[in-house]
Amino acid sequence: MGASKAWAVHVCREGGAAPSWRCLVNVAAQAAEEYTQSWNLVVRARAIGRWRNEAAVVVKELGGDRDAVGLARLAVSELLSNVVKHVGDPRCELRVECAAGFVRLQVRDRSMAVPAITVPDWAAESGRGLWLLQTVAPNWGYICFPGGKSVWVRFPLRASRQEAAT
Repeated sequence: MGASKAWAVHVCREGGAAPSWRCLVNVAAQAAEEYTQSWNLVVRARAIGRWRNEAAVVVKELGGDRDAVGLARLAVSELLSNVVKHVGDPRCELRVECAAGFVRLQVRDRSMAVPAITVPDWAAESGRGLWLLQTVAPNWGYICFPGGKSVWVRFPLRASRQEAAT
């Protein structure tokens, strides 16, 4: 008898549009290898929850535990919120990659301004996102390129791999 396979239907979208087509994905086979899912977005504040959920579904289907799914939600919220607040152009790419039991979640935007982590002003309504993210996912960074940057965070799919992530 062959090994059991887990199949999932991913709704594929382009530019945040309505679903344009569906693809059947063998998640079990891809979790052992490399996997990438990306979306080109025109991000708006009201849509961040939708993309947070999309990324969380991908991480869960790849075998992510509760911590990994929660961290994916937090990272998407923070990184896309930063695009809305700090980047004049709302076009960006949200990407979820998985390899060797680790997730790399990244947002590529059109700003050359590097992310800055500051000591939070606890009385302010905002300004704590990256600080919070780096406390729960210390493996993060950014890469500048002509025309923009990519901000990323890397974390294990399962808590048992936590030690190797730092």
